[in-house]
Amino acid sequence: MSSTLRCSPSFINLKDRTKSLKTPGALCFAQTKPSYRIRVIRNSAQEAQLSFSKSKASMLEGYRRSTEKPEQLHALSGGHSNLENDARVPVFVMLPLDTVTQRGNLNRPRAMNASLMALKSAGVEGVMVDAWWGLVEKDGPLRYNWEGYAELVQMVQNHGLKLQVVMSFHQCGGNVGDSCSIPLPPWALEEISKNPELVYTDRSGRRNPEYISLGCDSLPVLRGRTPIQVYSDYMRSFRDRFRDFLGDVIVEIQVGMGPCGELRYPSYPESNGTWRFPGIGEFQCYDKYMRTSLQAAAEAIGKRDWGTSGPHDCGQYKQFPEDTGFFRRDGAWSSEYAQFFLEWYSGKLLEHGDRILLAARGIFQGSEAKLSAKVAGIHWHYRTRSHAPELTAGYYNTRHRDGYLPIARIMGKHGVVFNFTCMEMKDGEQAGNAESSPEGLVRQVKMATRSARTELAGENALERYDASAYGQVLETSRSNSGNGLCAFTFLRMNKKLFEGENWRHLVHFIKCMSEGGRDTKLLERGSSGSNLYVGFIKKIKTVKDVIEIVLV
Repeated sequence: MSSTLRCSPSFINLKDRTKSLKTPGALCFAQTKPSYRIRVIRNSAQEAQLSFSKSKASMLEGYRRSTEKPEQLHALSGGHSNLENDARVPVFVMLPLDTVTQRGNLNRPRAMNASLMALKSAGVEGVMVDAWWGLVEKDGPLRYNWEGYAELVQMVQNHGLKLQVVMSFHQCGGNVGDSCSIPLPPWALEEISKNPELVYTDRSGRRNPEYISLGCDSLPVLRGRTPIQVYSDYMRSFRDRFRDFLGDVIVEIQVGMGPCGELRYPSYPESNGTWRFPGIGEFQCYDKYMRTSLQAAAEAIGKRDWGTSGPHDCGQYKQFPEDTGFFRRDGAWSSEYAQFFLEWYSGKLLEHGDRILLAARGIFQGSEAKLSAKVAGIHWHYRTRSHAPELTAGYYNTRHRDGYLPIARIMGKHGVVFNFTCMEMKDGEQAGNAESSPEGLVRQVKMATRSARTELAGENALERYDASAYGQVLETSRSNSGNGLCAFTFLRMNKKLFEGENWRHLVHFIKCMSEGGRDTKLLERGSSGSNLYVGFIKKIKTVKDVIEIVLV
């Protein structure tokens, strides 16, 4: 699961990570030594393992009993769980993209075991993992291998953690944060090689193999099955294999609906330098199935000429709105033709989401596992009138139109959590020429989900471990303006996360989220006054020792 917002980290101007925030109500990380200590046990002949001392484990348990509130994870009954400012926000951590190997085995099980133990001691609710279509159904249609994931589920349960599982029907590789390559199943790629029209295509005829085009959702193009049937069979197989864990260990199923698992078109692909931040991207409606649909829509309203192609003056991937006739300030984006095209283009995306969520709801109904779906945080050029990058991605959001309310209503109809990214970003950190406003975008989504009575969960878009990012998440997690968060998933578990200062920041952040983001002075006190022991016994020699045992 690649997750998340796809923009270049080079455009972020971070503050010194060791300084406290100066803004009112900001979160401050004191430069005090943590009270927890970590022990690393090495033995070349035996499995490396982490262990608690009995006395300190007892203190930890006592601490948890005294501080934890009743679990409110994704509670929908009786209304929204986070419409009040004092709601607890459970924190999950994304596991590495290659948690399961190409052979279908759990990757580095000893290191994973140690990592989960450390995360549990930090107070996280659970972890998130991508269940890759390209791995599970690799050996042929309807031939599923869940064994690596079964081992992970059992390990998560043993540590008393919860699990979010992403039904990842997209390719891994080619986007920011993608550290490995996992293509679609070989048999699906064979069908694509026979019929290249099965994947999204741009105006220049460039094909994108990240995800099957939604234009053929209902056509039997995958060896007699439609893509929706393939996704449904996959989810049904998952349900049957993990029936005994659903709602107990596996508390959430995130349904992938596009590239990077997000409900969108692949309008800003980074592979081979096709797109670069903060470019506007391009419309992806030129495979024959999408063209046929566009033509039919135009003919239905007596405008046959409008169905021959997408906009002709909408520029190229790396351009800015003002470089184009369509997206510039007073461009054609607000014309009658543009309204027709953009309603069709975004409408097809909404229909796609509705189809998959309807299928998922029927499959997982009664399992007590929550369903969620992810929407991309496309914040660049948000301050412009046309919102060009959002339009090319399929979100009909302009100065005159709310493009997120229809998405929130679709998710609300199916009882699905609206998962949104870029929760850690601040406007002041963005490059001036990008006309970016992640804060404004998040506020709009919070209001849209509140209006639609849809729960909202969040993620950070980029790997951040500094006080500024954590402080921003705490601010956006509250319901001061629009929906508060019902859950937050941190991107991502890796070596950096376990480094001394980064680890201490995470522990303090989790504690603040357990307080509903109200105690913004909590981190100023550090952990010296608590009984929280993260790690284990004896004293740590070097950060390198910790990384070696929890290597991911």
